Amino acid sequence: MLDQLPAQSPDALLALIKMYAADPRSDKIDLGVGVYRTDDGATPVFAAIKAAEANLLETQDSKSYLGPEGDVAFVRALVPYVFGADAAYLDRVEGMQTPGGTGAVRLALAVAQKAGVTKVHMGVPSWPNHAQILADVGLETVTFGHADSDGRVDVEAVLAIIDAAAAGEAVLLHGCCHNPTGIDYSPAQWDRIAAAFADSPAIPILDLAYQGLGAGMDDDAYGVRAVVSVVPEALVAYSCDKNFGMYRDRVGALYVLADQAGQLDAIMSNLNALARASWSMPPDHGAAAVRVILSDSAMTKLWLDELTAMRARIASVRAQMAEAGQIGPLDLTALSRENGLFSMLALTKDQIASLREDHAVYMAGSGRINVAGLHSGNIANFIAALKNVAG
Repeated sequence: MLDQLPAQSPDALLALIKMYAADPRSDKIDLGVGVYRTDDGATPVFAAIKAAEANLLETQDSKSYLGPEGDVAFVRALVPYVFGADAAYLDRVEGMQTPGGTGAVRLALAVAQKAGVTKVHMGVPSWPNHAQILADVGLETVTFGHADSDGRVDVEAVLAIIDAAAAGEAVLLHGCCHNPTGIDYSPAQWDRIAAAFADSPAIPILDLAYQGLGAGMDDDAYGVRAVVSVVPEALVAYSCDKNFGMYRDRVGALYVLADQAGQLDAIMSNLNALARASWSMPPDHGAAAVRVILSDSAMTKLWLDELTAMRARIASVRAQMAEAGQIGPLDLTALSRENGLFSMLALTKDQIASLREDHAVYMAGSGRINVAGLHSGNIANFIAALKNVAG
């Protein structure tokens, strides 16, 4: 039967990675892979993670199963960072560990479907895997424009979607550091979005994958907290892969806000059943390391200091790019208004191909770039390449 399966299109990003690796040019620039890089191009292991792993090496006394809910202490340790320590609704919040933010999104959509959601509204462009997961789960996806042509949020479009959404529908939004555009809602815009959700029968699904890489831990959680504080129900997908540098360890969590605290046991039983049928148990090591960090004040400070340095470097790259101003139709000043690892450049397919073939600059075919792939040694070359193909 397997020979009846049609070939699927190869993942474009994986193909780009292979092309970059095979390129012999010494001045090549990788802006495709969505991981943080230091100024020398490395994606290091956090010192806080190294310290936590050393602690685990000495103290961990079992590799037995944790259960489908994963490391409960890890999930609870994240709660003050996601929702704030004193939120009035915390008695209505429960969570479970997932394999990365991807697992959290998958589980959120699966439980929403089981609860009766049939349609999900999603702003575009979005993280490509959002659409793939929605399709695989079997939910109808309705898209709307996330941003205007001038590179600013189209908040009116977001509000219109929420206002028009009906019971049995969900609206999927990025919590911060939007992937792929870097275009985020301001606090005032989040307040309007939260007010719209408060009056809507639709359930919000919030994907918080880059907390701490934008404006700071609390600032980056503003939108999630604003929405969750005024709605009866919500689903929040969380990733530690980026803000703890745990990409290959797949560290994530899904949180659910219930209308009543007494409903949480039944909701969690459904989440456990879905998780059991999907991955059985989440991987332990990365979540355990995060738990160790968040349970030790010195390690927590070390982690937050490292995260601050990451955020400062990303902001510095954005500022340097913005200094280039206008290059043909490209307004690089917009990068200074955006947050996180990603930005979209309005380049044609031919221009992107020319950047790759003539200038050894590798980026996604959509025009998405990972700004952390730029540093003091290659920004000038990248801007020169842009001027050559788009100026």
